[in-house]
Amino acid sequence: MASPDHDEHQDWDDDFRPVVKDGPRHRSMGHKCGVFGVFGRDDAAILTALGLHALQHRGQEACGIVTFDNKGGAFRSERHMGLVGDNFAHDSGAISRLPGRAAIGHNRYSTSGRVVLRNIQPIYADLAHGGLAIAHNGNITNARALHRDLVQNGAIFQSTMDTEVVLQLTARSVRNRLEDRFIDALRQLDGGYAIVALTNDKLIGARDPWGLRPLVLGELDGSPVLCSETCALDAIGASFIRNIDAGEVVVIGKDGVESLTPFPNVRATPCVFEYVYFARPDSIMHGRSVYETRQQFGRILARESHIDADLICPVPDGGNPSALGYAEASGIAFGFGIIRNHYVGRTFIQPTQSGRQRSISRKHAPNRPILEGKRVVLVDDSIVRGNTSQRIVQMIRDAGAAEIHFRVASPPIKHPDFYGIDMPSKEELIASSMSIEQMKRYLKVDSLAFISLGGFYEAMGSGKRNDSLPQFADHCFTGDYPTALVDRDHDMASKEQQLSLLDD
Repeated sequence: MASPDHDEHQDWDDDFRPVVKDGPRHRSMGHKCGVFGVFGRDDAAILTALGLHALQHRGQEACGIVTFDNKGGAFRSERHMGLVGDNFAHDSGAISRLPGRAAIGHNRYSTSGRVVLRNIQPIYADLAHGGLAIAHNGNITNARALHRDLVQNGAIFQSTMDTEVVLQLTARSVRNRLEDRFIDALRQLDGGYAIVALTNDKLIGARDPWGLRPLVLGELDGSPVLCSETCALDAIGASFIRNIDAGEVVVIGKDGVESLTPFPNVRATPCVFEYVYFARPDSIMHGRSVYETRQQFGRILARESHIDADLICPVPDGGNPSALGYAEASGIAFGFGIIRNHYVGRTFIQPTQSGRQRSISRKHAPNRPILEGKRVVLVDDSIVRGNTSQRIVQMIRDAGAAEIHFRVASPPIKHPDFYGIDMPSKEELIASSMSIEQMKRYLKVDSLAFISLGGFYEAMGSGKRNDSLPQFADHCFTGDYPTALVDRDHDMASKEQQLSLLDD
C-alpha cells in the first residue's frame, strides 16, 4: 500500500505550480493559509489548536502543530490532512503528544506544492545552530529560481513547498545567531509572506516588506501570541497589541519581544482581498473592521448602481455583509433568497461539468417563496471565472425570479495573483476577456455592475487611489504588482522562446 505521502515522481518546477492529482482546480478562488504561534505557556499546544480552529476559514486541506519540549529538549510535531477539529480534538491524543511551552501551527490551503503529507506545515529541520520549525502564509514569487540555485549547490529538498526554500536558505547562512540566519534568508525572497518560526528558545514572526500578508501580535496573561487575524486572539481570550509592521521581524524570548527592521523602507501595501473575501468578518485588519468595510462596499455599490427592485439577495456567505449594506443604502428589503448548506464537505474539486453542477445544487438551494415573481438584486463579493455565478443565476431564475440584477462588491478581477491566492490564470478570468456587457450576456442577467475602483477605495477609508503610491495591493484589479515576479517572468520568457522556435 502506498504511504499517505505517496505521489508520482514529477519535476519540482512542475510540482511547485498549483495543481492536484485529480485534475485542474475548479474552485473559483482559494483561501490563503493561516498561522499561529504562542510563547511561554504550559498549554501552548491547546491554545494553538484553538487559534487554528478560529483560522480554519483560511485553509481546510491540512493542519499541523510543532512544539518545543523543554524537558525533553526536542521538537514535537503533529501534521495531518483535514480539519483542525478532526485532528486536534481534546480526545484525539495529538495534543498529549505535543508537550512544551512554545508552539506554532498552520492551516494549509495549497498555492504551491501538492496536497500530500510531506507538504503539510509547520516544517522542521535540525540546523547547525539548533532546530528550526517554520509555518508560512503567502507565496514567494522567486521560489523556483532560488530552488534551482540551491539544488545546483547540493541542497536536497524533502517537499515541494516554497516554505522549504526559506529553511534551506537559513541553513546556508554563515551568521552566528539563528534569528540572523533566518533574516539572511528573508532578504533573498520576493513576494508576500507572514511567517512564524520556532527555535529551541524563541518564537519569531516576520512579515514581508510590502505587508501583503497579515500578521498580528497579541498577549495572553503576559505570554506573546502571533497569528494571521485578530479572530484567533478572541478565540483564546488574548488581547490585541498591534499589527506586525510591513518588513518587521519580531524575536520573542524569555526577555520579551525584540523588534527588528532588516529591510529597506518601502510603502506598505496590504492585500485588498483580505477585506473583500479572505479575512473572517469579525476580524480587525489594520484598524478597520472587516465586516464594516464589506458593508460599506455594499452601500457605495448601491449609490453607484441603484436599480428599482423588490429584494436584495446575497450570494452566501461572502456576499452577506455587502448585501446588507446595499439594502440599507437602497431602502430595498433584504432577504436570504439562497440558503447555503454548510455541511456539504469538500466539493470544490470535481472532474466533470455535471459533477460541478451537482456540487452547486448541494451547496446552494433557492428560497423559492421569497424569490418567486420578485425583481432580485443578487450581491456577491467577486466574480472570478463566472461559472459558479452563472449557475447561481440560473438557479434563481428557475425559482421564479422576474428579474435578476447582479451587483459585485469588488472591481472586475482582470489579473491573477502571485502572493498566496489560488486564482485562475489571466486567460480564465472572465473580466480579462469580456466587457461588462459581454459578461452580462454570459451570466444571463438583466443588468450587471461592479463597484468602481474609486468607490472601493472610498469604502476602505482611503478617499481615492493614488496611482503613484497605491495604499493597497490592488494588482488583481489594476495589474500594478508591488514586487518582482521572477518565476512568472521566467515562465513567460520560456514560453516566448518555445513559440519562436516553433515559428522558425
